[in-house]
Amino acid sequence: MTTEHAPDATSTAPLSSLFTPFELGPVRLPNRFVMAPMTREFSPDGTVTPDVAGYYARRAAAGVGLLITEGVYVSQDSGPSTSVPRLFGREQLDAWRRLVDAVHAEGGRIVPQLWHLGAARGNHAEFNPQLPSLSPSGIAPNGAERGRAATVEELARIREDFARAAVAAQEAGFDGVELHGAHGYLLDQFLWAGTNRRTDSYGGSLEARLRFPAEVAAAVRAAVGPDFPVIFRFSQWKSGDYGARIAETPEELGTILKTLAHAGVSAFHPSTRRHWEPAFPEADGAGDSEGARLGLAGWTKKLTGLPVITVGSVGLDNAFEVTWQEGGRSEVRGLETLLAQFARDEFDLVAVGRVLLSDPAWVAKVRDGRTDEIRPFSSEDRLRLS
Repeated sequence: MTTEHAPDATSTAPLSSLFTPFELGPVRLPNRFVMAPMTREFSPDGTVTPDVAGYYARRAAAGVGLLITEGVYVSQDSGPSTSVPRLFGREQLDAWRRLVDAVHAEGGRIVPQLWHLGAARGNHAEFNPQLPSLSPSGIAPNGAERGRAATVEELARIREDFARAAVAAQEAGFDGVELHGAHGYLLDQFLWAGTNRRTDSYGGSLEARLRFPAEVAAAVRAAVGPDFPVIFRFSQWKSGDYGARIAETPEELGTILKTLAHAGVSAFHPSTRRHWEPAFPEADGAGDSEGARLGLAGWTKKLTGLPVITVGSVGLDNAFEVTWQEGGRSEVRGLETLLAQFARDEFDLVAVGRVLLSDPAWVAKVRDGRTDEIRPFSSEDRLRLS
């Protein structure tokens, strides 16, 4: 679905435009707001509880059009925590079905974020500590040695783990899936030269580094069929390294995105700290200033034409930090900039993160003009399911 907006770079869309429906493939979303994925760790033995189901359902009831869950493990060696939810096991999948039903009952749509941490799992996992942490080269995003490089056979198994998890999500009633290819986790570790030092066909050139993420996307697409939404979340930055880049130029970004789209990705979720910052300030935009202005979401939309979710400090006073600082206020930060970007068709959906941890009704309050009632984000809200 393409939204028609005036091409004038100085125009802004009305706030009401963010409350128009959108078709994400066959899934009709009631508005353009998305809950960004945020790790919570309230799922003992990897099983989402009724409290977790209520947490997501409250946000659906308050007007969030699409919920992206916290990262969900796809395999026995995906990550270190026993309290991160999993998409395998009978008890775990039964609990997910109840959660999805609760969200749908409130009129919301929901997709799980399929997550494998790779080297970021570390060397001392609480969940299945006997299993090695596998990654492209046994190197964590901070450069430390973690686990070991995966063999080609192990990569084939991990690829199928993603596909099985996607099928499990489909059978549980989810409305699509998101592949976590950002922030220095497994798929991103392949994309980034800093963590991918392989000398086989999965490392070296950008095209070779793309091979495994594209194989995962293709396996997922083959498993879920042609219409099921498959979102790919990616980032330039890594946890603790905001200067890292998987693409130095728009041309390199185009190579990455077009390869993934060809493999079966149907929407992109470029993760940034600040949605308004230019992704390639030196780009000439084919002879004008557009390229120097576009953020990562805008470039993604320009290069692919596929649905794009923008994200990055929406509703906050301070930009995203790994330290989860306090932030947020009654007037919504950057709203005019966001609406100007929407008017220029730089994104289709907008993800909101931390403020939704503290105020489940943030979207409804923005819609109704009750911004003075918004509860600002507090770091204490990371410790509870509000």
